[in-house]
Amino acid sequence: MARAGKKYLEAARQVDRLRTYSPQEAIELAQRTKYAAFDETVELHLRMGVDPRHADQQVRGVALLPNGLGKKVRILVFAQGEAARIAQGAGADYVGGDELIKQIEGGWLGFDVAIATPDMMGKVGRLGKILGRRGLMPNPKAGTVVPAEDLPRAIAEAAQGRVEFKLDRTGIIHLPIGKSSFDKEQLVQNLAAVIEAVLRAKPSGAKGQYIRSATLSTTMGPGIKLDLKPTLALSSGQ
Repeated sequence: MARAGKKYLEAARQVDRLRTYSPQEAIELAQRTKYAAFDETVELHLRMGVDPRHADQQVRGVALLPNGLGKKVRILVFAQGEAARIAQGAGADYVGGDELIKQIEGGWLGFDVAIATPDMMGKVGRLGKILGRRGLMPNPKAGTVVPAEDLPRAIAEAAQGRVEFKLDRTGIIHLPIGKSSFDKEQLVQNLAAVIEAVLRAKPSGAKGQYIRSATLSTTMGPGIKLDLKPTLALSSGQ
């Protein structure tokens, strides 16, 4: 097992592992303890009170971050004809059909979000093994399979900062909420949007405590436990 580095240990010493922090305190602490030379991503990790083995307890959804993710989002749209022209006019970085599918089959993955019109899914479906592993496969439930008239909205949302989330095999959801260089209030607003989206995605089979714990961290930094009550209260639905 690799030993933690000196900088990590110095950062970890500033975190009291026996207490939980309010969202504002946790964000300030995460920003204060970051030490990497690059602009680290601030991440949220939610331990859920559902069983990923059961179909009626799956958690999946989309959160729209009001302050984005702090990076340029490269958007690809699988479309043809008039839909392709709409996608190009709406600002998609890559638009096409068969030629893009062949590029991806050849190993090209130079995009962050993939959107498709319903008529293209018969062809796009063969990319399932390639795109599915990377969370890039267009999916109606995630709002990335849309009719031509909805492409401008879907593309604008993706460019703004559209984060998909899904329960993993261990019952945890991992989500980015922005960059450590963001203002504290920007990160609080993004965190609120994420919490609201996860609460909205509560499955029918969920019983008992839905979100059991929440931890905040930067890409390289230590975990900071969040106080659940004020964290959940960030949602406008609470």
